[in-house]
Amino acid sequence: MILFLAGTSDARELALEIKAAGYQLVTTVVTDSAAKSMDEVHLPVRVGRLTAADLCQLIEWENFQLIVDASHPFAEEASKNAMEAAKAAGVPYIRYERESATTARHEKITVVADYREAAELAAKRRGVIMLTTGSKTLHIFAEKLLPLPDTTMLIRMLPRVDNMQKCEELGIQQKHIIAMQGPFSKELNKALYEQFQVTCMITKETGKAGSFDEKVEAALEMGIETIIIARPSIEYGTKCSDFADVLQQIEKVVNTPKPKF
Repeated sequence: MILFLAGTSDARELALEIKAAGYQLVTTVVTDSAAKSMDEVHLPVRVGRLTAADLCQLIEWENFQLIVDASHPFAEEASKNAMEAAKAAGVPYIRYERESATTARHEKITVVADYREAAELAAKRRGVIMLTTGSKTLHIFAEKLLPLPDTTMLIRMLPRVDNMQKCEELGIQQKHIIAMQGPFSKELNKALYEQFQVTCMITKETGKAGSFDEKVEAALEMGIETIIIARPSIEYGTKCSDFADVLQQIEKVVNTPKPKF
């Protein structure tokens, strides 16, 4: 039995590949909407944030043989919890992470180490700044950008009630919220940039599967300043960037696939 941490659309596809290979697994997700996407393809799923202790207890109770961590590239805490739990429970840990997008050198691109550095840089640039970085770190940008004159902070985020509540608490006006769920084509990105007259776009280096290229290419073609937050630097140990490698690593641990049902 495999404990599978999911967090992206390609993670769901990987889970299906593992199931198709004959292995039994249970997926874990954070949100109800993510759980629904697992239910739709008949993948067993648990919902909720899990600490390292929670994961360790789950491994022992359900007799999981290994952890496959396919959480989001920026879900740093989830990965660290999974690694800690695997070590404590004495089971192998396999990290799947979508390939990094190749960020070409360009005069309009600045790569920064974290959210706070991105916010500080954006504060120096002013203008109409579009955030495509999610809601978790929204307060960092709000603190730096909302008080500034001649600056508009646009938020592009998932259309969830908790996201809207967070925006209200931070004092972000409704007209500055773009509540949409991707993936977004390059053409749609361009249309949004043009509609809101964006002068600076901030994004995370999520990888090709995260529609990163479409977002950045659209901005560069329109001459828009682009701030890219680099992925967290984590020593994962066993790390794979394609499905075949993950299956090979699983086979080393489990040896023989479970019978298909």
